[in-house]
Amino acid sequence: MTTWSLNAGRVFGVELRIHVTFVLLLLYATIVLPAEANVSGVWGAQRGMALLAIIFGSVIVHELAHVIASGMNGVRIRGTMLLPIGGITLADPNTQMDARKDLGRETRIAIAGPVANAVLALGAAAVLMAVLHVNPLARPFTGITIKSLSQSFFWINAGLCAINLLPALPLDGGRILRAWLSRRMEYQKATRHAVNIGHLLAAGFMFSGIVTSPWLMLVGLFMFVAAQMEERTVMFQSVVEAVHMEDIMLTEFCILSPADTLEDALQKAVHSLQDDFPVVRGGDLVGVINRDTIVNRLRREGNGYVQAAMSKAFEIASRSETLSSAFRKLTSQGLTLIPVVDQERLVGIVTLQNLMHSMGLLTESRRLRKQAEDAQP
Repeated sequence: MTTWSLNAGRVFGVELRIHVTFVLLLLYATIVLPAEANVSGVWGAQRGMALLAIIFGSVIVHELAHVIASGMNGVRIRGTMLLPIGGITLADPNTQMDARKDLGRETRIAIAGPVANAVLALGAAAVLMAVLHVNPLARPFTGITIKSLSQSFFWINAGLCAINLLPALPLDGGRILRAWLSRRMEYQKATRHAVNIGHLLAAGFMFSGIVTSPWLMLVGLFMFVAAQMEERTVMFQSVVEAVHMEDIMLTEFCILSPADTLEDALQKAVHSLQDDFPVVRGGDLVGVINRDTIVNRLRREGNGYVQAAMSKAFEIASRSETLSSAFRKLTSQGLTLIPVVDQERLVGIVTLQNLMHSMGLLTESRRLRKQAEDAQP
């Protein structure tokens, strides 16, 4: 979620991030469109910014509709990456794993976004015809212009609705298609089929945009970028479900004793570059503590003992437990460390820091392996 994006705050508890493709759209709206409309200077840039604000607001409404529908259907959304054609959501793994192959639930969640844009488009059409006496259907995609922002509002929302109904990932119609295909094949394969259709449609939009409207070229470009992101997200999830704790756990790590002082613990943190520590007494795991807790307690109360600062609320995992289960524990309880035990003996640790590093490498390794398999005759 943090790659090539900017934090836009939280709405309804969901983290919103703006993808850098909006920067490309900003340049197009403030430089190219004013030149095409013969509206130069500050006035043209302001109209372009207003058009961009309409697109951004319409995408926000689209994605919030998905968030609300997801909540109503028992799927909690943790974050959304906003792109000019919609967004890519990051769901809570505790609810997503069971829900993603449910065709009825996926359909209800996916259709919410296009319906929201359709409502906005119908409202805009009613105002245009009743108040301004303008027929918004007179000018299709070319109606998205800085000269008529009200007509542009109609076509932006009508376009978002229509485009997202297409059966190709990362569009909402593609999510419905994937849920339908996953009844007949594994989820990753269904995703690949839906993404391939997305790539074909993206290419079609870009080529048709050459002879019709630059907006179609931009839609195709945004679709291609989003499809790549969607495929990488599912690849990451497949790794999470297939890899076990013993595959990535740290086997060489420092431990602390309840009788260690906080200053001693801080020195171990400095020399080991380890942020999270299991606390062991006589071979038994009795707690966990992290570097931030150590530093904060030293600042507030001075030197003390680890026993008084450690957390006794922790989760453990077995060597054979999947990373999917580990992610659930980490995300649901806000943990940063999971000790790995074998026959009640501490054999390794998995920290959030090393987990994300290892997952990135494992995902890239699987992607390269898939490319090599596809290249074989």
